[in-house]
Amino acid sequence: MTTLVTDPTWLAERRAAARAELATLELPTFRGTPGWEFTEIPELDLDAYPVAAAGAADASAAADAATLVFDHLPEGTKRLTQVDQTTVETADATDTEGPLVLPLAVAAERHADLVEPYLGRIETQRTPFTARNDDAWEGGFFVYVPRGVHLAAPVLLTLVQSQAGRAVAPRTLIVLEEGAQAEVWSQAVSAAPELDALVNGVVECHVGPNARLRFVDVQDLSERTWVFGAQRATIDRDGWMDWITLGLGSAKGKVFQETSLDGPGAHGRVTGGYATHGKQHLDFDTLQTHAAPNTTSDLAFRGVLAERSHAVWRGMIKVDEGAQQTDAFQESRNLLLTRKAHADAIPGLEIAANDVRCTHAAAIAQIDPEQLFYLRSHGLPDARAKRLVIEGFLAELVTRFEQGPVREALAEVLQRRLEAVLG
Repeated sequence: MTTLVTDPTWLAERRAAARAELATLELPTFRGTPGWEFTEIPELDLDAYPVAAAGAADASAAADAATLVFDHLPEGTKRLTQVDQTTVETADATDTEGPLVLPLAVAAERHADLVEPYLGRIETQRTPFTARNDDAWEGGFFVYVPRGVHLAAPVLLTLVQSQAGRAVAPRTLIVLEEGAQAEVWSQAVSAAPELDALVNGVVECHVGPNARLRFVDVQDLSERTWVFGAQRATIDRDGWMDWITLGLGSAKGKVFQETSLDGPGAHGRVTGGYATHGKQHLDFDTLQTHAAPNTTSDLAFRGVLAERSHAVWRGMIKVDEGAQQTDAFQESRNLLLTRKAHADAIPGLEIAANDVRCTHAAAIAQIDPEQLFYLRSHGLPDARAKRLVIEGFLAELVTRFEQGPVREALAEVLQRRLEAVLG
């Protein structure tokens, strides 16, 4: 179903402000813009990727996509699908009270009281990418769970990019009120494996007091596609968020991800993974912000890199002055399968409180020859021995996923990706 709506006044004004702001913003420069010291984009011409026109998408592209990340879904899963800038499949909104699973544009028109207080107020970055997204997004994804409501099955949000030489600007807003619970799975894929295009997304999540959100976000775009993202979650008092992000496809790009613990007792858990090959370049910039006392965060990224691929993880734990009794951890571990693969891991701490426990770890290594020797001495051929070591490395990431459908689905996703990377 294709849904075209007219922006309400407040949203039209927001888009106009973003267009005006774009004239004042320049693309980040390598080593000239903080946070861009490891990702060069001098060859990027944003104007060479005009935004795909809303309403021009072929609905069959969703079924014909080169790969869909999640093949098997729990019973009762609600689906919301967008091809390029057009919604082609939508879950049924239950009623005016919620829960709601709607295109964001429809929600802005019908439920402004639920959208306007959050849209653009959670993600606060102002860059050419976020400003362009503010102006250009169409369709979009909106998930709203009212106070005390628990969703029994996941919500699946799917973006399919089908037009070569075009940009899409996906926009996602997830709002959980006090005591609500939900699981949202998101996948971004390309309709063809060689699609040259650009994805510029923004994700905003609000987890209310004592609410629980699991957000699974998997990017498996064409390896000729640029990807840029700004993602931010705010977690209120005693709220809980389990954030899983996998970067599998794309050619080059950068994603900023922030978990902001805004209320006492809030907890954020972030698990990231990637498996790259060829000349892929993935750059993750994560921030764990502790703005209230007695908050906890736990972040772990793990990657496997082959051929001449390059991955960057830069992580910062930021503890505000009043955020006493913070407990925060972050780690990044990378396994290099070839001598020309490269990884950068840069953990950091910025602490203004004096009663905290904050730790970090980072490791970059090749396959341990002693492990290979042990396996070969037990009769395994070299290729099989290497495969077991790599699978064991990724298995430690999978154990962070809760047992059940999400672990089964993501273990299968990683296994398929490993097949592609190892050939």
